[in-house]
Amino acid sequence: MSTRALVICPSLTRESNEALRSPEARREEAVGLARAIDLAVVGAESVALSAIRPATFIGKGKVETIAAQVKAEEIDLVVMDCALSPAQQRNLEKAFGCKVIDRTGLILEIFGQRARTAEGTLQVELAHLKYQRSRLVRSWTHLERQRGGFGFLGGPGETQIETDRRLIGERIVRIERDLEAVKRRRALQRASRSDVPYPIVALVGYTNAGKSTLFNRLTRAEVTAADMLFATLDPTMRLIKLPHGGSAILSDTVGFISDLPTTLISAFRATLEEVRAADVIVHVRDISHADSEAQSQDVDAVLGEIGVANLTDRMVEAWNKVDLLDADARAALAQEQETRNTAPLAISAATGEGIDHLLSAIEDRLARGRSHLELTLEASDGQGLHWLYEHAEVMSRCDQDGGLRLTIRVPPDQIERIKRRFATGRVTAPQG
Repeated sequence: MSTRALVICPSLTRESNEALRSPEARREEAVGLARAIDLAVVGAESVALSAIRPATFIGKGKVETIAAQVKAEEIDLVVMDCALSPAQQRNLEKAFGCKVIDRTGLILEIFGQRARTAEGTLQVELAHLKYQRSRLVRSWTHLERQRGGFGFLGGPGETQIETDRRLIGERIVRIERDLEAVKRRRALQRASRSDVPYPIVALVGYTNAGKSTLFNRLTRAEVTAADMLFATLDPTMRLIKLPHGGSAILSDTVGFISDLPTTLISAFRATLEEVRAADVIVHVRDISHADSEAQSQDVDAVLGEIGVANLTDRMVEAWNKVDLLDADARAALAQEQETRNTAPLAISAATGEGIDHLLSAIEDRLARGRSHLELTLEASDGQGLHWLYEHAEVMSRCDQDGGLRLTIRVPPDQIERIKRRFATGRVTAPQG
């Protein structure tokens, strides 16, 4: 039987960032997070706070009201959509008479269920252990039992989390060492890709913005895509073809969310290195969502935390799910596009609308700083022509008597390689 859960969403009335995100949207997102781990949400409530209470986060009267509701409706779990201190969590559990987890614990639980690869499992376990280590000041009797995965809600399983701080510290050191090996391996993989070379295009965005659906549309892959928060966790990479014949590696990354736990950002730094190393970053926004602007700011904040700089030079903004907008909203969207310095691209990953324009924008962004090279090939040099289509962007082709006249676009570091392979060639000035 599913765990019966009550979701409580406290918010300070004086917080300025609340203006961007409505209480209803925050509550809906918290309920979505709870349902993502199959909790049976029997109720959800927003609670406005004038100040945070040190002992229980929320006021005494509200604590008593929730306690009565928990007892009356036989609720097993209260999800507090905020960051609780260990003492606050303990006090609320005593007052409610049931299990209490905060937003960080809930997100860690989701990640623990969704991790599929060995690397993802290590990253989640590291974040979980760091979170648990900060809570060893209290008696965690549930940790004396074996648990399934690294979550808070699972039943008996194959692994046991020791509550001793020293043992947890030793395990953290081992995991960090393993993740350093992952980081080195990824660096080697990026180095080998640079020898090919294929540029990297990384998809980033708020969770459930449609990144995996867009990834499937561009690559014809079958990555899990669902109307669910954090439907996919482990990163996936595939080769895509660009309009003029060039290729790029497309990377689908973990979705971001507001108040993403810092322990998770730190643990997933090895995965997010792919974003830092990307030549182009496609920011996928769910433009049909009421809090699209606030979600965009949350994504920018996480990118800043992982050290992604020079966003203007590398960012392509894709406004996804335009198929969900009515005619008036589409007209307002078009008007807003015109007011921006860099016009975002309106797309629908579900229907394919605007995908060709997105690919062209990615290609144009990759072309900045590249050079045009004009070549003449013999008509019989089919192997050389095939090589050019595989390793360069063929911008134009003209069949002439006795040969082919081609204009290609290549990175500056590939010019000499092209010249050595083909006897003729003239370099024009790089494009800005």
